[in-house]
Amino acid sequence: MRSICILGSTGSIGENTLDVVARHPDLYRVCALTANTQIEKLAKQCFKFHPDIAVVKDAELAKQLKNLLGDLKTEVLYGSSGLIAAVMHESVNTVMAAIVGAAGLLPTLQAAKAGKRILLANKEALVMAGPIFMDAVEKSGAELLPIDSEHNAIYQCLPQSQSSNKLNYPAYGVEELLLTASGGPFLRRAIETLDSVTPDEACAHPNWLMGRKISVDSATMMNKGLELIEAMWLFRVPENKIQIVIHPQSVIHSLVRYIDGSLLAQLGEPDMRTPIAYGLGWPHRIDSGVKKLDMMTLKDLNFMAADVNRYPAILLAREAARLKGTSPAILNAANEVALEYFLQKSIKYTQIIQVVDQVLQTVASQTATSLESILDADQLARTKAVNILQGLRS
Repeated sequence: MRSICILGSTGSIGENTLDVVARHPDLYRVCALTANTQIEKLAKQCFKFHPDIAVVKDAELAKQLKNLLGDLKTEVLYGSSGLIAAVMHESVNTVMAAIVGAAGLLPTLQAAKAGKRILLANKEALVMAGPIFMDAVEKSGAELLPIDSEHNAIYQCLPQSQSSNKLNYPAYGVEELLLTASGGPFLRRAIETLDSVTPDEACAHPNWLMGRKISVDSATMMNKGLELIEAMWLFRVPENKIQIVIHPQSVIHSLVRYIDGSLLAQLGEPDMRTPIAYGLGWPHRIDSGVKKLDMMTLKDLNFMAADVNRYPAILLAREAARLKGTSPAILNAANEVALEYFLQKSIKYTQIIQVVDQVLQTVASQTATSLESILDADQLARTKAVNILQGLRS
């Protein structure tokens, strides 16, 4: 029986995790659930799974959640301290890190320091603080299992005798990693028309059902850039050994090329319950509820290089990856701020990456010597991004 804390239980990853967990009541117990502001959805989850702890954004929402829960014996906490209390609960041995964005860094890092099994769906923890996070994993003996479909696919294609946080890729004959990408909703749209893209259009992913932030990141391919940085730290592979490949069907979730000419791929339906079930069940396999991939219905599997004119975010992410230090944190922070302005219809779609580029050019990268230095860079980048964005709006 594994006791689980789900950071971000009301998001798409959180809901899919609960779906898989509900299929195996003999294997898993939900100990803690956390959300931001969706207290009605969180309350329904609490009534179904009876967690010891529920965490929300602030004191007012905590009060409202308590009223919704009535006599249910679930302790309601809030804020960063509440998130940390949830992952540090004495019963919790598994943490699904599914909070979107930089907000998930601190509780996920705390889980790593505490030696928990971490199912990592929050890529920002590694993007922002890769060396610090991986150092915490190594020192504590935490188990780190990637949940992003691409990294999970790579993990499954690597030698079974190693774990991702101990991979010495040349010793295992790994030549390169290939991250696949659908290309998003604008793969074949004329580049000159992207100025007029609406938030709803950007969120209409052709293959995956995701939250709005991740959906827009997938449209700009910033998501793939962040995944590249995440893969560097997860698998200890340099940036130039990671290739991004457009694969519109989203059937092959990523590949590993070996020096002997072998190319191993993981295939499956585009359903996040597959990597979630892999992480929950590891080192065993459990039923995920995902329908079987019918190979007889696959007529075409297409691949192409990512066009950096259409997806300039890839170039920015590679540059941040090469610079290391606080550059990835600056990249991520600027993107989060600009993306939110776009979702609020305050800027054009194409201005998201333009703003990120400006921030990267004006906020100097520093050596990431501590978590504080990373958080300082994050805040500085956000302030700079807001200043640039306000100038665009005026």
